[in-house]
Amino acid sequence: MTVPHFRETWPAFECNGWRKAVELDPGLVDMWALLYLLVGVCAAHGLRVGVGIADVTGPPAEIGFMGYANFEQSGQGIHLRQFARAFVMADDNSRLVFVSVDAAMMGNGIRKEVLKRLQKRFGDLYTENNVILSGTHTHSTPGGFLMDFLFDLPILGFVKETYIAYIAGILKSIYIAHNNMKPARLEYAEGELLDANINRSPTSYLRNPPEERAKYKYDVDKTLAQVRFLGPQNKVLGVINWFAVHPTSMNNTNRLISSDNVGYASILMEKALNGPNTLPGKGSVVCAFASTNLGDVSPNTRGPVCEFSGKPCDQSALCGHKERCFASGPGRDMFDSTRIIATKLFDTAMSVLKKPGEDLTGPVGVVHQYVEMPKQVVSPFDPLTDTFNTSAKVSGCLPAMGYSFAAGTTDGPGAFDFTQGTTTSNPLWNVVRDFIAEPTKEDIECQVPKPILLATGRARFPYEWQPHVVSCSVARVGGLVMAAVPGEFTTMSGRRLRRQLARAADNIAQRVVLAGLSNVYADYIATPEEYQAQRYEAASTIYGPHTLDIYLNKYVELTHALIQGRTVDPGPQPADFSEQLITLVPPVLWDAAPWGKEFGDCLVQPQKQYSHGDIVTATFVSGHPRNSVRHGRWYAAVERLQSPEDDAWITIATDADWETKYIWHRNSKILGTSHAEIEWEIPAGTPPGTYRLHHFGNYKYILGGIYPYSGFSDSFEVT
Repeated sequence: MTVPHFRETWPAFECNGWRKAVELDPGLVDMWALLYLLVGVCAAHGLRVGVGIADVTGPPAEIGFMGYANFEQSGQGIHLRQFARAFVMADDNSRLVFVSVDAAMMGNGIRKEVLKRLQKRFGDLYTENNVILSGTHTHSTPGGFLMDFLFDLPILGFVKETYIAYIAGILKSIYIAHNNMKPARLEYAEGELLDANINRSPTSYLRNPPEERAKYKYDVDKTLAQVRFLGPQNKVLGVINWFAVHPTSMNNTNRLISSDNVGYASILMEKALNGPNTLPGKGSVVCAFASTNLGDVSPNTRGPVCEFSGKPCDQSALCGHKERCFASGPGRDMFDSTRIIATKLFDTAMSVLKKPGEDLTGPVGVVHQYVEMPKQVVSPFDPLTDTFNTSAKVSGCLPAMGYSFAAGTTDGPGAFDFTQGTTTSNPLWNVVRDFIAEPTKEDIECQVPKPILLATGRARFPYEWQPHVVSCSVARVGGLVMAAVPGEFTTMSGRRLRRQLARAADNIAQRVVLAGLSNVYADYIATPEEYQAQRYEAASTIYGPHTLDIYLNKYVELTHALIQGRTVDPGPQPADFSEQLITLVPPVLWDAAPWGKEFGDCLVQPQKQYSHGDIVTATFVSGHPRNSVRHGRWYAAVERLQSPEDDAWITIATDADWETKYIWHRNSKILGTSHAEIEWEIPAGTPPGTYRLHHFGNYKYILGGIYPYSGFSDSFEVT
């Protein structure tokens, strides 16, 4: 019989709880063919998605932060808590886990332990082949978890509390996502975001061929890419946003744990979709702002200036005697700059969310391989022809850091008188270098024009300083391909990778995204042209000038395997140094309350009355916050009196909220006394009523044992 055109009679059909419009050939006349097509479309789109969020906040006091390599930057409290945001995607044949973590990066030790515990619970459902952990790259969170000595050195070694906090939170987020799998579809959309990022090494970017640069309007990516997961009736289940920007709005003077601009953007979006009264980390809709090719991209949009003179600078030379060159954000201070950049991210993401998206729903697949970078020999990439030169070969080097690494960046200047763009060595510093580990003649030649400041690939004491083996993954969900990379790709490096993967996956991928700082951290990836300039990013490109060439070859190879359904060799396992780890971080010995006081007593009470915009403060007798990380709980809360008759109070904000600060101060190491300040900046729209501040904690008794306590401030009125 003749079947009328589909759009005239059946505009949509029900599939897995959601309605899907299907376009058919107007000439289709066979009813059986029509039914076959409908069943085939539904089967192909049998995607299930689960989302989960969990607290991963590390020890908030007296632990160094990972990112700026500043020995003086250790924690003194919390401004924004850290969260892991998990997305589990599955069809009938395959499964993928992507977790965006509010941390500087992810390390192999954490991933290995997460996988061990997942397999204990779920068997072979989750393996190193299909679990991707990506750090957002905030520089204001506890370190000591990477198990590579160079990265843990500024933190004074391995910190078990950080390590356990990250593992426990990541696992919980995955468990929640696993238990909340729903039929879903995937949509992609994007939008332009201006005035939120700049290139912090623009002269390096200009080293790339002008013909290649002419393909792009800006010297950093201005596109916010968004993937959203929609359940039945188009309900938003979760959102992943990728935008290239360093989470370094909070500078290296900050002492409060903070997820920085991308973390706050996630909180803003989750509140918008879950309801404004939802506490951070407690909503059902999960929204991540994940890292991508942010290597040379800064949020400090005012650009770099000399510390005292205010003259523009780029760190190629010192501004003056003991005068640093650094960049600042658009706000009056780092908190305001964080808020401004986060709000721009949030506003753009919400605007994109409201736009129609491309339906990319389809099968799930992923391939993974460990790669020993120094042993790779590949064909170099030609950016002018966008092809590989198969008539030539280049190779990787043993890891090494260049002189310009020590200069730092305009987001966080380094120490001594190192400058960016250094291509010659210094005999005095070479003596220091050789005392740690002396590079061979082959190492020096391999890294040219980088002068080696630290021959990290040769260093073995007390254990490996930087990874030799990295983790490489390519995943697909329908028409989306995601490359999970183990480091910080610069703008042009990321563009080259996306171009190559789009070509390699042309028959399956409408969109390609790059997920940075995934699974293992192997520093930066600059283009070979940028490498010649030897600014910070190039000096930190540890496997030599052809690092990007190796990655381009490897990810194209993995993409072809993914498309063809081939299994790949797992590659060599990363070295395990878990039995060799050292720490110089002193433990908490004991806590004591001042004479005549108890833990939780309020020493400084708030005023009796406040208005919107005022800052409420109170000071409490405190135990050391390292006694318990209080995941899913908190050290500080703001409570409102809901029912005077029953003395019933409800929590309206915690130390995970933007408006609060939990600040810990040690009074005496010998006596073990300390106090905590709680601040609450009353936001506009706060209902009039009676409020109080609530402090929670744990103290360590001098004779042993850790015990909980809590205390309240006096109540106060908000008018």
